[in-house]
Amino acid sequence: MSNMKIEYLSNPFLPIIKDKWKGNIVIDGKFYNTNTPEKSPITKLLKWKFSANPQKEEKKKDSYKLGVTLIKDLGTIKDRIVWLGHASFLISIKGVNIIIDPSFFSIPGFERKVEMPCKIEELNNIDFLLVSHDHRDHFDIKSIKEIIKNNSKICALIPLRMAQLFKKNKLNSKEIQEAGWYQEYKISKDIRIVFVPSKHWGRRGVFDFNRVLWGGFIIMYGDKKIFFSGDTSYSDVFKEIHSVFGDMDICLLPIGAYSPAFMMKDSHVSPEEAYQIYKDLKAKIFIPMHYGTFDLSDEPMGEPINRIRDRFKDNVEELVELAVGGEYSLE
Repeated sequence: MSNMKIEYLSNPFLPIIKDKWKGNIVIDGKFYNTNTPEKSPITKLLKWKFSANPQKEEKKKDSYKLGVTLIKDLGTIKDRIVWLGHASFLISIKGVNIIIDPSFFSIPGFERKVEMPCKIEELNNIDFLLVSHDHRDHFDIKSIKEIIKNNSKICALIPLRMAQLFKKNKLNSKEIQEAGWYQEYKISKDIRIVFVPSKHWGRRGVFDFNRVLWGGFIIMYGDKKIFFSGDTSYSDVFKEIHSVFGDMDICLLPIGAYSPAFMMKDSHVSPEEAYQIYKDLKAKIFIPMHYGTFDLSDEPMGEPINRIRDRFKDNVEELVELAVGGEYSLE
């Protein structure tokens, strides 16, 4: 460690919410979850690609397909959360429209398995674009270009060092704010948005491992709090988030892409681990995401939702399953 250059990075123009928080750890120019550098998962990826899937036959027989509800009232003013598939959400609060991690098309190596619930050009009057990290199923250039094209006044709220990707790909958002963990974006609306930790990593190409930060978002309005995790593996960081912000009202949490464990456990949570995050945050409502839209891993497409249902069998009213295009009312 003595020969490594260690820095703590944050945006000096944004407030830090957590007391005594020094900033995100950067070692030799790369972000890390802790002060112990982690290796790129490329070796595990190669092992996975050359390994047999023990659930191969089960996966062949699986016929699960997400339902899709066409959105016919995008022009109305309603406080709600609408799932657009994968980790993409449209959230409307007090006339403020937010879109998170738009990924509307097939991506390299992975076909989108469900259609969009609306025409992309209908996604207009959007105030804020939130992007959690740089992986291609969350930072999709084609989708973001469409959103910016249809929303000329949109403000992008993104992690540290992601602005360089916007510039490189000519994503000309009217305004861009980069935040580190526990930093609050400056918003002239009656809501608050804070960037918070997840346990993950970043990469788009061969030589850019962990050059861009990753994380999740807390959206606050009145006395309500909505938590969006982004991609994450399980960590005590969610108990830490609870110690800073208190109980969450709604959690948008990933439940898919967890198998095989040797490859996925440091990147994604299983349904059971997602449930534990929900408990760590002492939330009231769990809305599952990150399943059924892209076939990213070895488990059958229908397995994640069945496993999370099992966790909620004694408190089914707390689990809100949305169709793609389905909504959860905030009114």
